[in-house]
Amino acid sequence: MRKVILIILDGLGYGKARDYLGNVEGWVASGEGRVWKMRSVLPSTSGPCYASIHTGVVPQEHGVLTNYEHLRRVGQPDIFSAARAAGRTTGTVAHSFFSTYFQRAPFDPVRDLEVDDESLPIQHGRFYTMASAHGGNLSVPDDRDLFAQVTILGHRFGVDYILVHTCSTDSVGHAYGQESIHMDNQIYQVDGALSVYLPRWRAAGYDVIITADHGQTPRGHHGGSTEIMREVPLYYFGEASGPAEDALLCQTQIAPSILALLGAPVPGTMRSKPFLG
Repeated sequence: MRKVILIILDGLGYGKARDYLGNVEGWVASGEGRVWKMRSVLPSTSGPCYASIHTGVVPQEHGVLTNYEHLRRVGQPDIFSAARAAGRTTGTVAHSFFSTYFQRAPFDPVRDLEVDDESLPIQHGRFYTMASAHGGNLSVPDDRDLFAQVTILGHRFGVDYILVHTCSTDSVGHAYGQESIHMDNQIYQVDGALSVYLPRWRAAGYDVIITADHGQTPRGHHGGSTEIMREVPLYYFGEASGPAEDALLCQTQIAPSILALLGAPVPGTMRSKPFLG
């Protein structure tokens, strides 16, 4: 059985990732990692994609169709609940939406911002809200701090599955546009943070998956059906077998693939075929 870290780089489309993640692409070129193109669900919006990534079903089935009108606990089995049922430990460093969808709702910062509770689906949670975000303050947590928290969870609790989600690329893309120097610099910073922590996670025995929820148009928009909004990267660092490099993956394949890596039974609701074996 493997341990897995899933990294969601919010709003980072396939083309931008392949062009600007220099360290990650260097590891792919050296054979230490692999990369595929993946297509997001529709709508290509954060909340629906978060829910589909973890439940393996489309938004029209799990019911999360926007970012703000459907803030409730998702009803289908998800990676966290299935991993817990199989006796694996879970952790998260992510936006509070993930607590709402997979832990409990509504999100209460005093109760839920930091959680260590063996009885919950997400046993070890470190969440942020970005509640004060506005045009003059993006309220984006530093990626290095988030990745450090992931490392702490692994060391302190030996967590088997850890999700880390960063809004930095999405927020900068919305504020300044995908084709701005600000976006270029932010991807450079994310890549630099990965250069520090990804080798540490691999040395600690984790398989690492890097992907995104959706892409963005040059004007910083997403939600629709065009390729630039839906196509995202899926990088994998580990020893499991995978498909041919030209395979087009579906976002609903992530959940069953991670559970297969964890050695946990895949719920019947997750009908997409795992791409990692």
